[in-house]
Amino acid sequence: MSSASGLVSVDYEVFGDVQGVFFRKYTEEQGRRLKLVGWVRNTNRDTVEGQVQGPQDVVEIMKDWLRRIGSPMSRIDKATFSNEREIPALEFKSFTTKY
Repeated sequence: MSSASGLVSVDYEVFGDVQGVFFRKYTEEQGRRLKLVGWVRNTNRDTVEGQVQGPQDVVEIMKDWLRRIGSPMSRIDKATFSNEREIPALEFKSFTTKY
C-alpha cells in the first residue's frame, strides 16, 4: 500500500485486560509520541477500540505497539485491525481519548 501522500488510516480493537489499566492514556501518549492522529475509547465489550492515521511506516509501529506492548499493567490477548485505507490527508488534528 503506497500512495502519493503515504498516509493511511486503520481501525483497531484490542482484547484482553485492557480496561482500568490506563490503556487509553498510554495509547494516546504513544500516538502523540509517534506524531500520529486518531482516537481511542473503551467499549461496552471490555475492549479498547479506535482509529489511527499517519504515514504507513509509523502506523505499522503503532500497530505493533497495540499488539504487543500497551500499558504496563495491561494484558493483550489480541489486537485486530480493519478498514485500512489510503487517505489524501489526515482527518484529525491530534490523538485523543473519546469518552
